[in-house]
Amino acid sequence: MLEIIKGILIPFIGTSLGAACVLFMRKELNPLLTKALNGFAAGVMVAASIWSLLLPAIEQSETMGRWKFIPAVVGFWIGILFLLLLDHVTPHLHRNSTKAEGPKTHLKRTTMLVLAVTLHNIPEGMAVGVVYAGWLAGGDITIMDAFILSLGIAIQNFPEGAIISMPLRAEGTKRGRAFVYGVLSGIVEPIAAVLTILAAAFIVPALPYLLSFAAGAMIYVVVEELIPEMSAGDHSDIGTVLFAVGFTFMMLLDVAFS
Repeated sequence: MLEIIKGILIPFIGTSLGAACVLFMRKELNPLLTKALNGFAAGVMVAASIWSLLLPAIEQSETMGRWKFIPAVVGFWIGILFLLLLDHVTPHLHRNSTKAEGPKTHLKRTTMLVLAVTLHNIPEGMAVGVVYAGWLAGGDITIMDAFILSLGIAIQNFPEGAIISMPLRAEGTKRGRAFVYGVLSGIVEPIAAVLTILAAAFIVPALPYLLSFAAGAMIYVVVEELIPEMSAGDHSDIGTVLFAVGFTFMMLLDVAFS
């Protein structure tokens, strides 16, 4: 139980640390640092989607013989379509231009940004819950698989926490309140993780679908949000190199400790 509690809180801590930037930084995160973090997180999440989610989903469907790929494919596409739906009802994090915005327009944009990040954190929390549920079910998922996935999501959450708290501060919100808003955007992750663990405990046969759903959701976030952020503007090669570093790091951890 202690391992589970620590695991589901790690991504939330990542968001909180990012939000804490508003307490001691006057401006936004350094663009190069943001590219590096997004690139590294993207690499980690892609590797985690493969080794910690999709491959275990296929392995847990061995009884289906040659059709063992079906749960992985179905769950993956449900995850993709779920995030696609979210992107149609919330703003895209990288497509909102701040040019020629008045104070009210900019504040509305910041409010929508908080909503977008909060909603996007739900499937990430579900991903953490699913791998811990898989570990509890005694399948092919190890506690190290679950921990590494949590760590990867936490790295990705760090810039998201800053993305929320620092614009709020720029609009005149007090540092303490801006920090709290950033933290609250991440509280949905441990909640979603706990609910997923409780649900998966009763529907163990659905674990392959849930694992691949989490993979689809994470891949969507990587392609739709992280890759555009790490590739935009100058020095896009930094994000690309850190993507490879993150992917290699996650792959080595998964293979060495699983």
